[in-house]
Amino acid sequence: MTETTAAVTVGESSQVAALAKVLPTTHGVDERIDWSAVEEIWGTRFPADYVAFMEAYGAGSVSRDVGILLPVPRSDAYSDGSGLRQETANARSTWEMLGGRAALDVNPDFIVAWGVTSGADIYCWLTTADDPDRWPVLVYGRHTNPTFQVHPFGMVEFLRRLLTDDEFQEETISVVLPKEHSFVNWREQKRRLEAGLNPTTGEPWNY
Repeated sequence: MTETTAAVTVGESSQVAALAKVLPTTHGVDERIDWSAVEEIWGTRFPADYVAFMEAYGAGSVSRDVGILLPVPRSDAYSDGSGLRQETANARSTWEMLGGRAALDVNPDFIVAWGVTSGADIYCWLTTADDPDRWPVLVYGRHTNPTFQVHPFGMVEFLRRLLTDDEFQEETISVVLPKEHSFVNWREQKRRLEAGLNPTTGEPWNY
């Protein structure tokens, strides 16, 4: 694994630290991803803030309604273990279905998904810049206005604003998030489910 592939800068670590103030890392797990292998699969490195997020939280559920995806598939993962590829295909087909370049003038090959919501929103990067740390966040909002939005900052900053700014939340997600923020890694979700518990809350199912 090369330094250019795996290194997380102080800036990205501080972004995750800022997010951790509002989104506890209690149920986060370092995915221990071989980023050089991921880079070979995708043909690019990924933003350093996403790498830092995967080290502090991993893939899983943010505040019940936002799913953060693995970069590559894992057959043992609870819920969506397919990685970014499947939702990326969904995002690109959605772009085409909703008008293609007439709706958002980009090359669809530059759309790469990193998250989904229970309201059928898809969160992506626009990978137009050579430097992945400059990739903006693209929102496809199922019930947002406008449907396509481009935000000039990265994934971790997007999540921080989503959880701390009510107006930003209203504009960028099609569901109402709970006031108490949480993150649950897919491993903990799987453990809870196998124990007969609600995978989101860890409490017994309320029938």
